Amino acid sequence: MSTSQGDPVANTGTPGVTLELEGAAVRLGSRTLWSGVDLTLEAGRFMAVLGPNGVGKTTLIKAVLGLLPFSAGTVRVLGKPPGQENHRIGYLPQRRRFDPGLRIRGIDLVRLGEEGDRWGTPLPGARLFSARSRVREAHVRDVIDLVGASAYASRPIGQVSGGEQQRLLIAQALVRDPALLLLDEPLDGLDLPSQTSVTSLISTICREQRISVLMVAHDVNPLLPYLDSVAYVGEGHIVAGTPEEVITSDTLSRLYGTCIEVVHTADGRLAVLGQPQERASCHGSPYEPVAAIGGS
Repeated sequence: MSTSQGDPVANTGTPGVTLELEGAAVRLGSRTLWSGVDLTLEAGRFMAVLGPNGVGKTTLIKAVLGLLPFSAGTVRVLGKPPGQENHRIGYLPQRRRFDPGLRIRGIDLVRLGEEGDRWGTPLPGARLFSARSRVREAHVRDVIDLVGASAYASRPIGQVSGGEQQRLLIAQALVRDPALLLLDEPLDGLDLPSQTSVTSLISTICREQRISVLMVAHDVNPLLPYLDSVAYVGEGHIVAGTPEEVITSDTLSRLYGTCIEVVHTADGRLAVLGQPQERASCHGSPYEPVAAIGGS
């Protein structure tokens, strides 16, 4: 899609590619959050969007959904301009908090993802409604089984653990059989075992169902074993590529304008951190440790 008025609109994207950004930019008021972004997400691939707070990670998700306009560049989402194929996108916004006293069951929460504002509204014709209802109910239960939530889906959502809630919310996003899954901070507030479990689940669904996944996160460490690509967001720029291409000291130091050190821990994990001030300086200026970029 060209964002310039009067320019031709590309109705088809590259075959096998779910999301394409070429020279893309987003402005909020007078501020350009990032510009010149080139990014490609292929079908059945898992990409993480990483970076500190306030740099525009959630904004990227909203722009892909067509909720915010791109101010420049060519953007295709499932081969169409943003917002035109949202019925083929599953979206999990930033983590919701459920009151322990909330009585709605997990299975009812998942049904909402399929039926939306039609939930509980009969279709014309009792026999037709009954047949369609049975098909939909079987599909809801299949998706709940897919995410491994069958054992607790009939319990009130406020009475299951945070990790179990996330599985049910992922099922809600999957119930319309999306081609693209957008997840905004799905690991927020979860302990490390739950983070690993949820990330492994998302990766399995991505591979087996051939669903493309774009997932916003703060910490790269729980994700690294599962990722095909990453997009690191800095002040005004996004660098995208494979983890090996992007998660390097040189690349991240250039992106953030401060010295970032990427190290391998004893157990083989990558950790991303700012170097101690006395060891070096980057771009001719002192720097402080950068703990929120990713890694521990």
